[in-house]
Amino acid sequence: MTQTQKLLIAIGVLAVAGIAANRLAPGVEKGRPGDACRRFADEARRTCYSQLLSERLKKHGVADAVATLDAIAAADPGAAEHAHEYAHGIGIEAFGISTDIPATFTACGDGFSSGCRHGVIQAYFETRDKVTQPEVEALCQPFKQPGASRWVLFQCVHGMGHGLTMLYGHDLPRALTDCDLLSDGWDRESCYGGAFMESVINATAPHHPATMLAQSHHHMMGGTTFKAMDPADPLYPCSIMAERYLNACYQMQTSVMLNLNHGNMADAAKSCERAPLRVRPVCFQSLGRDITSYTARDPQKTADLCHEAAEPYRPACYFGAVKALVDWTATTGAAFAFCRLVATEAGGPTCYHALGEEIATLVASLPEREQQCVRAEEPKAIDACRQGAGIPVSR
Repeated sequence: MTQTQKLLIAIGVLAVAGIAANRLAPGVEKGRPGDACRRFADEARRTCYSQLLSERLKKHGVADAVATLDAIAAADPGAAEHAHEYAHGIGIEAFGISTDIPATFTACGDGFSSGCRHGVIQAYFETRDKVTQPEVEALCQPFKQPGASRWVLFQCVHGMGHGLTMLYGHDLPRALTDCDLLSDGWDRESCYGGAFMESVINATAPHHPATMLAQSHHHMMGGTTFKAMDPADPLYPCSIMAERYLNACYQMQTSVMLNLNHGNMADAAKSCERAPLRVRPVCFQSLGRDITSYTARDPQKTADLCHEAAEPYRPACYFGAVKALVDWTATTGAAFAFCRLVATEAGGPTCYHALGEEIATLVASLPEREQQCVRAEEPKAIDACRQGAGIPVSR
């Protein structure tokens, strides 16, 4: 696996998700989609897969295209490395077929770091001639109904950051300024994260389907001379950003570092130690997320690599790692296994607290959150999970 491929997987993890559980439509033999494509290699194989997914989408709909991608990724490790990219492509093309965003979001499912959903929002912005505050406020409103979890809402506002950055030809500061149009602080922060992520993706993998879509249209609001990375400064672009953008920026910064240093975790950890004190833990959370990509989400290997961080920062690494483990699959099994491995360390409670936060995003009701947290088994671990999930400890 190349560094860029690993980086793309890590990037996708921050945005949230998992493997789709959709069923294939009639006519697709389970486990066999893409057999003809596997006769090819490299770019020819990727093109073949993209064409197959496009055909499935047009003939059988979004859910079937995502399920077909699920089967392809299960049969081909190389395709699995690019699955988030393929999912983006499905979402982009799906919006061209139907502009009903809530319905398409449902069909997309949680698969492959919700790449399909992000593609839908990106394609939406590609149809805009201008962006207004009422427009950005209204876009994700359908996902704010009473009792709804923030899981799907996040995909929308995070995807908004991607889409705005693409719309402005990857002029990151301009996209961030439009994220500021959102009145809700959580929405703004999620939009910032999508903008920084898209900037990194474009700099490290310019053939990402979303980027290719942007290049195929002529109404983008200009190109940009904004420099996404600086080989001389591993903290750039965070080092030039306004204070309000620093949390979101440092949540992505180790993806920049690891691209520049060719995957050297120890070096990235040293660079994080140079970050401003307030956001230094955020940088180590970013490192934890990226580590899960490099270890293919293996709990033991992830715990081992977090030890590249100096002891005071390991809890933050665990925090980022456990959230990424949940985000990839929208399930908690691997995350609980990881927290058990580090439970006796100083960062053990932090791990379970972060897991609780993810559970709160996944499920809306307190009883469902409680059912998840008791899987921690040990009383102190259960309490930490409950605190993260917003459950009164006395329950």
